[in-house]
Amino acid sequence: MQRYFISPEWFHEDSVTIAGDDAHHLIRVMRAKAGDQVIVSDGVNREALVRIREPEKDRVVADIVESLPMDREPAVEVWIAQSLPKGDKMELVIQKGTEIGADRFIPFVSERTVVQLDAKKESKRIERWQKIAKEAAEQAHRNRVPTVEAPLSWKQLLQLAGQADAAWICYEKENGLQLKHQIQEALSKGKAIRIDTAEQGTPAKLQTNGVNDRIKLLLIIGPEGGFSEQEIAAAEAAGCRSVSLGRRILRTETAAMVGLTCILYESGEMGG
Repeated sequence: MQRYFISPEWFHEDSVTIAGDDAHHLIRVMRAKAGDQVIVSDGVNREALVRIREPEKDRVVADIVESLPMDREPAVEVWIAQSLPKGDKMELVIQKGTEIGADRFIPFVSERTVVQLDAKKESKRIERWQKIAKEAAEQAHRNRVPTVEAPLSWKQLLQLAGQADAAWICYEKENGLQLKHQIQEALSKGKAIRIDTAEQGTPAKLQTNGVNDRIKLLLIIGPEGGFSEQEIAAAEAAGCRSVSLGRRILRTETAAMVGLTCILYESGEMGG
């Protein structure tokens, strides 16, 4: 069923209003008619199955049929910090990362980042990235749209790392710490609690007291050329742990998806 995110102010007691590009998509692309049903979410705390009244020229008003639970978000909050890659790879990271379950995307510039930032184009680029995240969240039937931040400098990123409950930097030369073990350690020490299910062999799940109580986990992914030893040293001094994703060398966009999937698997979101 088609799903749309709308601003909280367009959620009323018994009805919702869908406007802008989403209304255009419903009317012109989906050929919506009176009586059709779709799902709408305000991306905060309300989601509902709604029935469309007669579509208008530039907006769609729909009656709320049933309130739906907001239960599709991971119990852990994963931030993907991605050194700006070449071409459209950042779009791929955001699209697939949103589908998998990332909560926040933080582009940054590191020593070997090839992409040159253009301040004049930055706002449009972020707007496009946020739109990609919204569309991917709708496709994946998520309750919320991940946030896409403005690109940070390396120094700014390391300052941000202190806000996470655990921060990891993926490094191809790391031979000791494996991401799997670091995830397990963070989960055991964090605000979330592992709750064993009743059936033997059923994966453990995480339980929290609410969205604000979720463990915040930062995963830092380097550019095509990787990180320098100086950057790894600076990250570790800032409280990050250098971790390995395995013995194979992954492309930067692949590393983001693999690392995110590992985290969600170990937290019980994917049968882990």
